[in-house]
Amino acid sequence: MNRAPRFFLVLLVFALPAWAQHGDHPGGQAGGQHAGGGQHVSGGERVGGGYVPQHGPPAYRGHTPGEAPPRSAYRDREGHPDAPHVHNNGEWIGHSIGRDDARFHLDHPWAHGRFEGGFGPRYVWRLGGGGPDRFWFNGFYWSVAPFDLGYVDDWDWDEDDVVIYDDPDHDGWYLAYNTRLGIYAHVQYMGR
Repeated sequence: MNRAPRFFLVLLVFALPAWAQHGDHPGGQAGGQHAGGGQHVSGGERVGGGYVPQHGPPAYRGHTPGEAPPRSAYRDREGHPDAPHVHNNGEWIGHSIGRDDARFHLDHPWAHGRFEGGFGPRYVWRLGGGGPDRFWFNGFYWSVAPFDLGYVDDWDWDEDDVVIYDDPDHDGWYLAYNTRLGIYAHVQYMGR
């Protein structure tokens, strides 16, 4: 057998496993590997199921005269969750909350420092335990906002994948997006 075909055969044997893991992220977890979840509406956008938004929500601009103010219910389509969520086209549902909302006021924003572990789709983190009051991944600790506790009831605190986005409107808050469910919640970074 010629050396060149053997070399390529050996290269292929070693390259396939590496290629199959191309979704690995610095958080140590591959995006979208958690089974299940997600909601799909016939003719509508899918929610969850491993989808990772390419960017966080745009900054709130308020509504213009004649435009309807933000809704309090999040179920924008039949079969979608009644919780803040992201469509698979990148549309963030439920983040049209003005800067003047008193729930988001913190006397000491970033009291435990700013999160520097990595934001956005390149950093998919596997939850390592805890619950809404205190959860963690890779040694980073977090807490869900009290006003968002009802939206995280279905999170699996030991194995769901989350992506962290900066909240463009509220100092000291971040958004934790659950890739399995397509739901996000406001969270505070509690340090390492």
